[in-house]
Amino acid sequence: MLPFEKTEYQHREKRIKKSMEAQGIEVLFVTDPANMNYITGYDALSYYVPQGVIVSSYLKEPICIIRQQDVYCALHTTWMSKESIIPYPDKYLWEPKVLHVMDFVGDVLREKGLHNKRIGVELDSYYFNAHWYHRLEKSLPDAELVDATSLVNWIRGQKSTKELEYMQIAARIVEKAMYNAIENIDVGVRECRVAAGIYSDLLNGTGVYGGEYPSLSPIMPAGERTAGAHFSWTTEGKYQKDQLVYMELSGSYKRYHAPLTRTVFIGKPPEKVRETAKIVIEGLNVTLSTIKPGVTCEEVEQAWQTTINQYGLEKESRMGYTVGLSYPPVWTENTAYFKPGEKTVLKPNMTFHIMPGMWLDGYGVAITETIRVTENGCETITKFPRELFIK
Repeated sequence: MLPFEKTEYQHREKRIKKSMEAQGIEVLFVTDPANMNYITGYDALSYYVPQGVIVSSYLKEPICIIRQQDVYCALHTTWMSKESIIPYPDKYLWEPKVLHVMDFVGDVLREKGLHNKRIGVELDSYYFNAHWYHRLEKSLPDAELVDATSLVNWIRGQKSTKELEYMQIAARIVEKAMYNAIENIDVGVRECRVAAGIYSDLLNGTGVYGGEYPSLSPIMPAGERTAGAHFSWTTEGKYQKDQLVYMELSGSYKRYHAPLTRTVFIGKPPEKVRETAKIVIEGLNVTLSTIKPGVTCEEVEQAWQTTINQYGLEKESRMGYTVGLSYPPVWTENTAYFKPGEKTVLKPNMTFHIMPGMWLDGYGVAITETIRVTENGCETITKFPRELFIK
């Protein structure tokens, strides 16, 4: 069963084609698995090999190019006809410097009469590398290849009712995982045991809805490692008295994410930790009150920065990004960010992970929310006490 009605996929395709036309792109070749999913519904653990989706006004419907052994996956998860699922044999994977999947893609485009068009490709993505580009360029000497990075990502920005429903379910899943993780953290408990519990909760889901693997491993450093923004657990580590821990997690449902971060102190927290948490929460609350349609992303960041600057703190990194549908290695949509100079104007049903973390000398504090821009302001999709948790 498809996660969305066929009409919703067709509406997405129509919007993508409109954006293509505005940019003078006649054919779009998408390789980001999240974008492939958004256009066709395709969902399988096959993104470690070349694959992609072709969109064009010259085609009746999108074409999904996948590995031969993944044909059933495509037939089972996409909305198009069987004729639009075009598999390549494994020989295209064996000696990629001799015969490559991009050669196959070129042949498909040639067969469809699209070999001499202006073709957009996702040049700056995790799933399209330099070798792929050169092989595609060699395979299509009469085509003009242009950069179409994030063309589909931007279309994904404003969520449909069903997409928001899936993000709400992901939020309920991560709230359960966060609650249990905080309960399980204690002196002498192995970090990997808490991590295992988190994975169990993220996959078991709510009881009504099961969960999926998230696009990013739980971030959950302890002690001085909290000064680093992207540490996970240590394999032999045990939680200690007077130790700081923060956890950034996300539930995933139908590949839709809702990240959440909270900070925990085991014992009596030092004044600097209490004060930093207080400032982060204040900054987050001011940020939430600033968000509404018509406001730019840089104005949101400025509200946060102005608040923490009053206390002598400054955050150099972005403090929020669009979030929703994703596959590894990240859950960001790679479009709008809450950062200086970001002129993107907020619109209803855009969704963001607000990330007001502070990584300081020897410690870090992060308390974050996933939010939706509403008609008049914003609401948090994640619902969890916003405080420094003390064990």
